[in-house]
Amino acid sequence: MKVDLHVHTCYSDDSLTPLEAIIEACHRRGIDKVAITDHNCIAGALALREMAPDLIIVGEEIKTAAGEIMGLFLKEEIPKGLSPEETIARIREQGGLVCVPHPLDQLRRSALRRASLLAILDQVDMLEVFNSRTPLPWDNRRAEELARQRGLLRTAGSDAHTAWEIGHAYVEMPPFEGEEEFLRSLAQGRIVGRLSCPLAHLASTWAKLRKHWSV
Repeated sequence: MKVDLHVHTCYSDDSLTPLEAIIEACHRRGIDKVAITDHNCIAGALALREMAPDLIIVGEEIKTAAGEIMGLFLKEEIPKGLSPEETIARIREQGGLVCVPHPLDQLRRSALRRASLLAILDQVDMLEVFNSRTPLPWDNRRAEELARQRGLLRTAGSDAHTAWEIGHAYVEMPPFEGEEEFLRSLAQGRIVGRLSCPLAHLASTWAKLRKHWSV
């Protein structure tokens, strides 16, 4: 299976991608499953799961007090602004899995700070070691090295905020059902990815401005 583990929809404040466009892009590009990880929101993921239950993993990219943490296989939305430790506890309480997105991205203000990252690594299931929107390729390589050093499972995602970015990064892995089988499958996975054009960030800026103006 090809699994893109980091995708945003119009339910994120910096994306305009309609839910239908997510499904169409996945089918067109041969993506078998996709984790919908909107910022501080799972409503889009839940709606998409109703539309395409075999395609969607419900996730959330949560802004903690120290930077972003991602929860996968969630049932309830987790509020932003909590400590990393409390955020992880909330993910665990509902049987979710903990991933740190873009963990060593030097140019991303939303990335978890290094000291905070190191403090919680023993509570994390996996690190995102390839993010297509990470501008500096060596930051992805540093994340890969950290995951290997700490024996953590590795994920990849396009971090798509537009439909055309979906599938720029994914994990090739055996089929799975549920959280435990997902982890076993991910351990056998192979990372595939390419960086998105830096202009993709302009689409996110435009989405924020358009939503602000429409309020």
